[in-house]
Amino acid sequence: MNQIQMTFNKSNLFVLVLFVGMFFMVPSAQAQQDSQYTQYMYNTITVNPAYAGSRGSLNILGVYRNQWVGLDGAPETLNFSAHSPIGVKGVGLGVGFTSDKIGPSSESILTTDFSYTVQMAEELKLSFGLKGGMSIWSLDPNKLNIYDPNDYNLRQENNSSPIIGAGFYVHTEKWYVGISSPNFLETEHYDDVQVSTAMEKTHLYLIGGYVFDLNPNLKLKPAALVKAISGAPLAIDISANALLYEKVTFGLAYRLDAAVSALAGFQISENMMVGYAYDYDTTELGNYNNGSHEIFLRFELGTKLRAKVNPRFF
Repeated sequence: MNQIQMTFNKSNLFVLVLFVGMFFMVPSAQAQQDSQYTQYMYNTITVNPAYAGSRGSLNILGVYRNQWVGLDGAPETLNFSAHSPIGVKGVGLGVGFTSDKIGPSSESILTTDFSYTVQMAEELKLSFGLKGGMSIWSLDPNKLNIYDPNDYNLRQENNSSPIIGAGFYVHTEKWYVGISSPNFLETEHYDDVQVSTAMEKTHLYLIGGYVFDLNPNLKLKPAALVKAISGAPLAIDISANALLYEKVTFGLAYRLDAAVSALAGFQISENMMVGYAYDYDTTELGNYNNGSHEIFLRFELGTKLRAKVNPRFF
């Protein structure tokens, strides 16, 4: 009977994930993409609010990314997030801030995350999450080489828009799968002059990973992230990280038709980890930049639910 029930639960879960994926896929035109991270496996909450509190401890993460070094106006991203279970059974909360700059435009994003987790089986958990917040987008025409300084369309612009997103996250101690959209709402800038120079479109994310115990001192975790936006090519990131003696991580990543990456991390203490990634651009744009650098610093602190922190691979 238990075996039949387990099969039924997994079947329902698969149908649920497919249904949610179809629900998130909305038709749209051209798109401006969200911030991009090579070390996405450590920064899951930015794309999926259901991840909030899933590590069982207070998790604080800072990420800095400098993309396409040497190219004027290249993207530069700073991200901060914190999340934790709050002592109410199954509930997790989180906050996040992102500053994203590219060329003359910049965007500041402030979000809050809520998650609720249900125990599906002895080792299987299903989390549902909601994300809400605000985005402030601005354009500084002083950073442009303007042919006509009196051009009305190129005046200083500041726009704000709400953020509403949701996600599902299914996980055990060995593997995880998630599907989410960090923002359902679409925003069109420059609408007042009937010219759309930037559009923020709905993004759909599918993530997954599995941890293999190769021996008592070595773990291997392949992971993947797929990002879909109407009007833009499908973005696929594949990575493989090894964890040695619960201290040192090293790995490789590949972004389809875009970049290859080397990753490394070190668990400084039970509560602190630092990581670095370097991207080598495989497109024609790679001829004009010196690659991309990304660094993160993570703190994990015990809570009433888990006084001692046991660092997990995802």
